[in-house]
Amino acid sequence: MDSRTKRRLAAAELDALARRAVGAGVASATELTDGYANAVWRLALDDGREAVLKLSPPPDLDQLSYERNLLRMEAVAIELAARAGVPVAGLLRAGFDDPVLGGDYLFLAALDGVSWNDVKPDGEAALRRELGRHLARFNSVTGEVFGYPHAGITGPTWRAAFLAMVAALLGDPERYPTPLPLPPAEIMAIVEAAAPVLDEVTTPRLVHFDVWAGNVFLDLTGPPKIQAIIDHERAFWGDPLAEFVTPTIFGELSGGDPLLAGYREVTPLELTPAARVRIDLYRAYLYLILLIENGPRQYPPDEYARVRTIATASLTDVLDRLVRAAARPVE
Repeated sequence: MDSRTKRRLAAAELDALARRAVGAGVASATELTDGYANAVWRLALDDGREAVLKLSPPPDLDQLSYERNLLRMEAVAIELAARAGVPVAGLLRAGFDDPVLGGDYLFLAALDGVSWNDVKPDGEAALRRELGRHLARFNSVTGEVFGYPHAGITGPTWRAAFLAMVAALLGDPERYPTPLPLPPAEIMAIVEAAAPVLDEVTTPRLVHFDVWAGNVFLDLTGPPKIQAIIDHERAFWGDPLAEFVTPTIFGELSGGDPLLAGYREVTPLELTPAARVRIDLYRAYLYLILLIENGPRQYPPDEYARVRTIATASLTDVLDRLVRAAARPVE
């Protein structure tokens, strides 16, 4: 989707950046438009390699609070995920505060698979189970602090960090007015009332938080399997239960979901009533992101209309559930 946050580079600028970063020029370049925030190109380099370039938005663009230094978090997450055995696109070079273009960039090894969003392969249940195993390995990585260290939104506990994350997000409409189903102060009060369940989380764990079909590449040269999980830029340190929100976006996590079964093959996970409330808190957070991020990005209205409508309805529903949950004891 087109977005105001995506930078435009001429062919000569792409070539010069590639030569500085990876020591090869650009033979051809194709912009990849499936993403929503960073500009992305697939490059054929003149030394025969294929690479993907991700370039941060213009440094003078005022983004959402949590979006500061997204590519720096992605570079960290890629390396940590790879060590944990999660299939990812290899990181060729990360550059921060580039002196010529400004901003940050990543050069990644290009994938030869296909986006799960573009195909409907046989054996999707098995693929979903495999994805669950990979997510469990991703979440096995532990950190030192909760929240978004690269954005300066952190907390000593998961409850403190998550409330800071929500507060920062709800503060962004002051710069970018955004229609929400309730005033920000009322939404914050609902989240705070339900937040005691977050105290169950005592260890910061790496959470991708953006695993939808478009961010999963498949190898279809034989029996379908996952080639790589991509786009780690929204990752944070927090509760692994948040990982189940995007793969079930605008829906619910069923106890019979193969994703859950695969996850449990790697590590135990119980969906208690309190765990369900935690998941609802993370759903509310994701739906708020989908609504508020249109402020700085300015998506094409016709393309964004469906997302806005369903995110608004879904946020309303989950806030109602959180109100009811806060009114009764949670086991």
